Amino acid sequence: MLFDTYAWVEFFKNTAKGQKAAALLRANACFTSVISLAELSEWIEREGLDRKRLLGYVKAFSTVLEADVQTMELAGILKVKKRVMHKDFGLVDAIILAASRQHQLPVVTGDPHFEGENTMPL
Repeated sequence: MLFDTYAWVEFFKNTAKGQKAAALLRANACFTSVISLAELSEWIEREGLDRKRLLGYVKAFSTVLEADVQTMELAGILKVKKRVMHKDFGLVDAIILAASRQHQLPVVTGDPHFEGENTMPL
């Protein structure tokens, strides 16, 4: 399973969706795209939270997937295609989706941008 930034934020907020994410983390091999670390770092900074502790959880409970040339090329293609349905589909989501497809992992998310994709909804 590939945890989207959305899933990690819910996990850190300990919401009902976050509790579902926690159960998935305990029961499965989980991965996180490296791009989610940037999004999480931004969220942590805005919220004034402990970066080292929270990103430590991400690194302890999941394997961080680096983005390679193929991921970046696929992300550009996916962004263009997904914008047909979602005019605000961003490059970060495209990178996460590309990693999901390359590694054949469902995306754990509640983000509606991933609708119609291989997801594990929260």
